[in-house]
Amino acid sequence: MKFSFQWLAIVILILAVAVLYAQRFTDTQKTVYVDSNKLVNGYKGMQDAKKAYQQKATQWKANVDTLTSELQAAIMKYEKEVGTMTPKEKSLSQELLRQKQKQLGEFQQAMNTKAQQEDGQMTTQVITQINAYLKKYGKKKGYRIIFAATDYGNIAYAEDDMDITEEVLEGLNSEYQGK
Repeated sequence: MKFSFQWLAIVILILAVAVLYAQRFTDTQKTVYVDSNKLVNGYKGMQDAKKAYQQKATQWKANVDTLTSELQAAIMKYEKEVGTMTPKEKSLSQELLRQKQKQLGEFQQAMNTKAQQEDGQMTTQVITQINAYLKKYGKKKGYRIIFAATDYGNIAYAEDDMDITEEVLEGLNSEYQGK
């Protein structure tokens, strides 16, 4: 009889451990996900950052266009006057045009580099804001983990009720507008 009580105690202990294990790792209320693309694109902070970036990009393009127009005008002037120039004037004019072309190319390259840097900084700032909000939100709601679904398929399947994207986006935008 002593053997069966021990056996029964071991079985009950194993079942209790299995139940606790199952509860801990299958608690769907504590594991959720957000659609990262919807979250980033729907975030008002990202939308405002994109608008600010577009304004800067428009100004950069206008500056490049101005320099390009100046270069084209100088080329047209040269072509118009080349027939009346002395060899020395012709040589000086050609050198001046080469320098303007070089300056334009360098300016365009600098603007492209600046645009990439600004885009990267903008994106990093927005992602940092979103991640900080997700951390705060997750703690407030008692979530153990919040996954992020991307276009690359990090989450192959999840039930619809695990997607908290809209709720997070609403809170994130509300907090952003309150700043």
